[in-house]
Amino acid sequence: MKCLDGSLRVSRTLQVHDNVLAEKGIKLSIGFDFDEFARIARTIPTKEPIEPNFRPDLSLIKPGEGYWIMGVDKENAVAILAAQRLYDLSGTNLAEHFESLKAFYADPTVHADRYYRCNCRVKSATTITGKVAYHGDYWIRSDFRGKGLSAIMPRVTHGLSFAMWAPDFLCALVERWAIDKGLVLQYACPHHEADLSILVEVEGEIVDYNYWLIWRTAEELRNEFDGHNRNVLTLNGPFPPTLPSAT
Repeated sequence: MKCLDGSLRVSRTLQVHDNVLAEKGIKLSIGFDFDEFARIARTIPTKEPIEPNFRPDLSLIKPGEGYWIMGVDKENAVAILAAQRLYDLSGTNLAEHFESLKAFYADPTVHADRYYRCNCRVKSATTITGKVAYHGDYWIRSDFRGKGLSAIMPRVTHGLSFAMWAPDFLCALVERWAIDKGLVLQYACPHHEADLSILVEVEGEIVDYNYWLIWRTAEELRNEFDGHNRNVLTLNGPFPPTLPSAT
């Protein structure tokens, strides 16, 4: 783990948000080892199980194609976790990637249980292709909810993903309640569309989870972050990503 305030040179925008988080008693770190992410996540009793696409025993995350953020409080207890990864969808699209289950598993025929299914009826997902940054496994401890972190954390992670990967698209899945409560606006994703369903077995019962796809384009990311210092990151981690050249 490398602390953002020590090992990363972040843009002016990210520095502002990092300072705001510090005022709220949160210190951010970034990690690239997803075995470590899984170990930390499993120690949190109130966190939902790790999404399979962020479990290195189920899904291949190549060096430089994934990172995670952790926020700890003044007692060094975990208060925030969020994971991000990059999909290379050249020659395919996000809808096909979901429905083939390759978005979740390195080899669906081996790793997915017999009930796992994904039906993507999001029409726009067929147009999402190229380099796609997927943001997920987002968790905030209950005592830090309602304090504006849902508006701050996406801008931190979107800025990092933009600097590391310059993706063609950035996307996430959210439940309907996030749409109803207007959280999608806080997540800084101007586009959202229903519906995507994932069928899984939970404690012996088959459960159908329904999600909305939210996303933003490369142009929208550039419009937000290109106006700031483009020398965004200098990573001292084990898998430093290649930064986009300045424009």
